[in-house]
Order: sequence, then C-alpha cells, then structure tokens
Amino acid sequence: MSTYTQILYQIVFSTKRREKTLINRERLYKYIWGILREKNCHLYRIGGVEDHVHIVVGLHPMVAPALLVKDIKLSTSNFIVEEKLFPQFTGWQDGYGAFTYHVSSKNDLIEYVKNQEIHHQEASFKEEYISLLSEHGIAFEEKYLF
Repeated sequence: MSTYTQILYQIVFSTKRREKTLINRERLYKYIWGILREKNCHLYRIGGVEDHVHIVVGLHPMVAPALLVKDIKLSTSNFIVEEKLFPQFTGWQDGYGAFTYHVSSKNDLIEYVKNQEIHHQEASFKEEYISLLSEHGIAFEEKYLF
C-alpha cells in the first residue's frame, strides 16, 4: 500500500529582534523554495515583510517541522551572508510558529500570506503572531514571545 498524506502548514519565523532587514525578498524566497523542493515538500506560498517570513507548505510525511525550520534558517543565514543579500541582517530569531490547517482553508491561507504587505499596514507582527497562537489554541506567555 502507498502512503497518502495531506499535511498543510503555515510556518512563521522572524529576524533577530524583529529587525526590518529583509528588503527585496524574492531571491530569499526562491532559495527557500529550493530547500523545500529538496525535501519533497510542496510550496504553496511564501510571503512576509521586512521582519518575518510566512511559508505555506505541504510537508512530506518524513519531514519533521522542527528539522525543516532548522535547515531553512541555517541555510538561508549562510546564503544571505555569502550573497550579501541583506547587509543589516544579523540572523533569525530563536523559535518559530508552525500551524496546521485543513485543506479547505488552503486558498484563504495562500491569499493571507500573499497579502502580508497590506495586512501589516494595520497589524504588527506581534499582534499577528499572538492572534495565530490564540486562534490555534496554543498557550503562551507573552514575555517569551519576543
């Protein structure tokens, strides 16, 4: 019997101290797409603003979210430094958010990530992140978030 899965995630992580260093992010997004492709994950959308990234991805069943995020952060940090992509970039914040979604939410989720620039004209990353944690029923202490 074959293995069939549908594991839809939104992964969110920020720059260290939420520094607004990610200007002109297209090369970064293409690089992340390559990492996901190598891990047999299906990218639906990458988006974000100057201080954080959202990835909507279908995970391969053999890929653990924690290891995937670790690989993305390590690889992109090296890529950013080597390519001098974002001169002010000092690294990624520790931790990340990984939220699962039903496949019926996929299109809305893709649109949400696609429209991050518009969304963040009204809401800060902190407000957005707390909203995601609350929406998904994740208990947290605000002092450990940022």
